[in-house]
Amino acid sequence: MEKPDYSKTLNLPETEFPMRGNLPQREPQIQDKWNELNIYAKVQAKQNGKPKFVLHDGPPYANGDIHIGHAMNKILKDIIVKSKTMDGFDAPYVPGWDTHGMPIEHAIIKSKGINRHEVPVTEFRQMCFDYALDFVERQKGQFQRLGVRGDWENPYITLQPRYEAAQIRVFGEMAKRGYIYKGLKPVYYCAACETALAEAEVEYADKTSPSIYVKFAVKDGKGVLPTEHTSIVIWTTTPWTLPANVAIALGPDFEYNLVEVNGENLLVAKELTAAVLKTAGIEGEPNIVGTFLGKDLERVVAKHPFMDRESLVILGDHVTLESGTGCVHTAPGHGMEDYLVGLKYDLPILAPVDGQGKFTADAGKYAGQFYIKANKAIAADLHESGHMLAEKSLDHSYPHCWRCKNPVFFRATEQWFGSIDKFREQLLEQIKAVNWDPHWGEVRLHNMVADRTDWCISRQRKWGVPIPIFYCTDCNTEIVTDETIDKVSNLFAEHGSQVWFEKEAHELVPEGLTCSCGGTHFRKESDTMDVWFDSGSSHMAVCEAREELHWPADLYLEGSDQYRGWFNSSLSTGVAVRGQAPYKMILSHGFTLDGEGRKMSKSIGNTVDPLKVMNQYGADILRLWVASVDFRADTRVSDAILKQVAEVYRKVRNTFRYLLGNLNDFDPKTDKVAPEQLLEIDRFALNRFTQVSDRVHNGYRKYDFHTVYVEINNFCTVDLSSFYFDVSKDRMYTVAPSALERRSAQTAMYEILVGLTKLVAPILSHTADEVWGYVPGAEEESVQLTEWDDAPVAFDAELDRKWGAVLTVRDEILKAMEVARQEKVIGKSLTAALDLYPNAETLAVLHSVPRLHEVLGVSQVNVHEAGADVPGDAVAYAGLAIRVKAAAGETCERCRVVTTEVGTDPNHPTICPVCAGNVVHFLG
Repeated sequence: MEKPDYSKTLNLPETEFPMRGNLPQREPQIQDKWNELNIYAKVQAKQNGKPKFVLHDGPPYANGDIHIGHAMNKILKDIIVKSKTMDGFDAPYVPGWDTHGMPIEHAIIKSKGINRHEVPVTEFRQMCFDYALDFVERQKGQFQRLGVRGDWENPYITLQPRYEAAQIRVFGEMAKRGYIYKGLKPVYYCAACETALAEAEVEYADKTSPSIYVKFAVKDGKGVLPTEHTSIVIWTTTPWTLPANVAIALGPDFEYNLVEVNGENLLVAKELTAAVLKTAGIEGEPNIVGTFLGKDLERVVAKHPFMDRESLVILGDHVTLESGTGCVHTAPGHGMEDYLVGLKYDLPILAPVDGQGKFTADAGKYAGQFYIKANKAIAADLHESGHMLAEKSLDHSYPHCWRCKNPVFFRATEQWFGSIDKFREQLLEQIKAVNWDPHWGEVRLHNMVADRTDWCISRQRKWGVPIPIFYCTDCNTEIVTDETIDKVSNLFAEHGSQVWFEKEAHELVPEGLTCSCGGTHFRKESDTMDVWFDSGSSHMAVCEAREELHWPADLYLEGSDQYRGWFNSSLSTGVAVRGQAPYKMILSHGFTLDGEGRKMSKSIGNTVDPLKVMNQYGADILRLWVASVDFRADTRVSDAILKQVAEVYRKVRNTFRYLLGNLNDFDPKTDKVAPEQLLEIDRFALNRFTQVSDRVHNGYRKYDFHTVYVEINNFCTVDLSSFYFDVSKDRMYTVAPSALERRSAQTAMYEILVGLTKLVAPILSHTADEVWGYVPGAEEESVQLTEWDDAPVAFDAELDRKWGAVLTVRDEILKAMEVARQEKVIGKSLTAALDLYPNAETLAVLHSVPRLHEVLGVSQVNVHEAGADVPGDAVAYAGLAIRVKAAAGETCERCRVVTTEVGTDPNHPTICPVCAGNVVHFLG
């Protein structure tokens, strides 16, 4: 008789699902499928009418390829949108872009080598327009390559006419409520960019500055200070601001010493006297000739050291004793604190520096010099005139322009402001009404709003949305009315903001407009709006304007730098115009760092390019990395970290491959086993999956994606691969295809496959859709068109307790087997036989397990009664002694179990009786 080919009687897994992901090649193919399906529209149509959830996209700036921070931000948003959709919500996602402002102007000037002052404004703006849209398209493709689902055909862009029109209406409503005004006050100013800046556009970096101590001779001591040979010593790190000095501020309750030095009296704060004299190189015990309170010296008059001007002694609460002399040089045109105290004393606001950072004629002999370069000339003159007491250098943190990275300075100019002070209390109340994650975000924004000055919203640039203000040419009155706003807004909606620069004022104002003075001729404001006003208006221009969205948004999600940026400006416009925060919740993420925790820098060469990562590993690896980290804090990423994530991905992918392979002949319509007929171990596997599903769903709902990552990884590697797949493989491979034991396992695997694919879909979007194409009986074209289902079985706490105990015992047995394997007692697990000596409690656990040898992965198990004598070579564990030995008998050629019963069926002399019975179904 010819020997049967038993390999044909095994249910070996077969699947077309590839072992290797090959994601860089497969993902674009999957995305092509999404595009053919128009997946976004299909998902939205399917979810129409369900509870709405709106995540409003903060617009990235359109001036370069995306970086790893962009990738993290967009992936987080996509995970949320997809998880909300699968959780039963209608979650539209409208991506957006920020497209105005200095960076684009700089790029045009640099790339084309032009002088913006010499190019016609309309031509220059068109260059900026084209540049911005080009990068919108580039970034759009890059975000789509990440697997982000959204309305890419209809994004919002801040240069779109309808957007600009909405922004004009936001400005008009704020003006109508009295929140917009024009004023002369110091604002951050960048000479390189030739424009004012808002606080959100300033970042701090180290800088070395001159530190000088200057003597101001007393002119009128008001009967308190002597006038002969007496000077007040000020300290400053900005010598260039001295031409604008008009006062010296003292702390009203601080004590000030009058110290005699070489026949000259010097006034400095008592607590700083020793430090000042040491810096000046004056040794010995100081000769104190008098001590005064600051308030006793109010309105003493000093002489400016080199300008024909007096300097008034005033009092200010901003004066500190942390450094310097306690006598604060005051120039209201070059500092906000100076400005505010200057208002109390009606001081002149001098700012003799022009828009290019050069001194004007009001600076006297320094006219024409660039303000920073004038530091040396001023110091030299002070030395020559004898007014310099001491000079050194100081390294300190100094404000810089966020775009050109050059130092900025305070400069008093006429600017347009949003009067934060008029609705500050409303802002603070609304901050309390918002949900914050992390919770410290509330404190952070509260403190920023509580401390911020009025919002400077005007910019001296060409590429931006113009401030819609007209001036009467007869009396110079500023004109902004409902009618002018309506007219400008309607023109912008039709033609875009370019029309402001193409038409004359009389073509832009409403017909019949007349000034209060009777004038009928007008000119246009030349300034444009702060880009934060652009993006800060998006909740009105997008959420309120688009039918598929709603206002306020349910969630804003951006980096932690946006507390001073978009979160702040959006709150300001929302409260100013609608009296309410434009968002219900703020969720913020940290910055991306390199593998050593350093800030990423191109100069250091430690950046991670998401485009290169996708080409090397695939977008799903990048997406899995985002899910793996605690994104609320700063997060590390490097090639080594990505390799670790790729290994986790491989295990998850192999899990799917195993499940699909074991379902190659399974039809859920005909082969599913009813829950009550499932084998207990299969019910336990589903029971565990029920727990995992609940925890994963909660993780998504709490935006705790690290929990999702850990739960899925552990379930795949521990619950499935290390246990359930291992103990069920004999049933899957050796029993008859339609046997209950096999169909029971297949039913459990099918439910796990479907559920697990849906659970990973928000994160591993490409892989999940690839798997979905192989799922037996799947009707939807994409897993993205499905929702999370109820668990396949209700959680059974008693079943979980019982099998938890089984697994504990199994772990102890596996440890003993590993020792035996190392000692060469056994080889593979199926060559082992076990003698188990349990106590009464463990005995009950062992007796409760059907097919115990399969669960333990061995060929033979002999369970002794509690209290039986334990042989000396048994290994004792808690509640159990284990003796591992080589199994007696021969190896079944088919199932590889070692048994003394191999060959008892004469028709099948090389296999065991169990296999002999099974092959009847195959060979007849």
